[in-house]
Amino acid sequence: MIRYELAGRAALVTGAASGIGLATATALAAAGCRVALNHLPGDARGSEAVARLREAGRDVIAAPGNVGDAEDGPRMVRQAVADLGRLDYLVNNAGTPGTTKLIPPSALDLITEELWQTVLQVNLLGLFRCSKAAAPALKEARGAVVNVASVAGLDSPGSSMAYGATKAGVISLTKNLARSLAPEARVNAVAPGAVDSPWMVEWTEERRANSAAKALLKRRCQPEDLAEVILFLLAGAAMVTGQTVVVDGGMTLEAR
Repeated sequence: MIRYELAGRAALVTGAASGIGLATATALAAAGCRVALNHLPGDARGSEAVARLREAGRDVIAAPGNVGDAEDGPRMVRQAVADLGRLDYLVNNAGTPGTTKLIPPSALDLITEELWQTVLQVNLLGLFRCSKAAAPALKEARGAVVNVASVAGLDSPGSSMAYGATKAGVISLTKNLARSLAPEARVNAVAPGAVDSPWMVEWTEERRANSAAKALLKRRCQPEDLAEVILFLLAGAAMVTGQTVVVDGGMTLEAR
């Protein structure tokens, strides 16, 4: 991974209790950035991650809050900015599939109002609310945002059509947020493919093996693979904004 010197910078990573969020927060902190790790208030993994990083000498703080809540999400962002003293980077990683089982496009009866509301509130509206709340601090710092979308928002079915629709919305929203925060701040997205990380959707070993076999690079992504690209889009890529970078080992290319 490219080494960035981020001393004096501050970042907020949503959904940082595990997976891509935790890997990104860890990489940012290792580069000298002060990092606020957002997690659901009842998720012990969040406080445990903060404790581990502090033991390793990293400058991190906890930022508990529910991104999917219209009031709690923005409150969490404002508190994190106040606690950090500034905000250079925002990683909108928090997301949910809203289901533990894959729902194929043919199973329309399983796409319920409750599922729609869950994925919309967290994956799309939560991302917008957090970005809106963070915008003044990001513009002041001439910072950057990275949103975590998904190949499900492009040409993969994902866990459900509702999930895919929200991730397509993230890709569209990334472009418009780039327009909104310019010229002071940049906004980009990453679209992961199959990632080996804690996730609510159950994967059999056969499906894991098949997803790796379909990728041109013949392996599944690790959270650190995404973190590497996210750091580049935050701390490098000075003339890149409004773009979505697919990080899937060539899985969707092979699928075509």
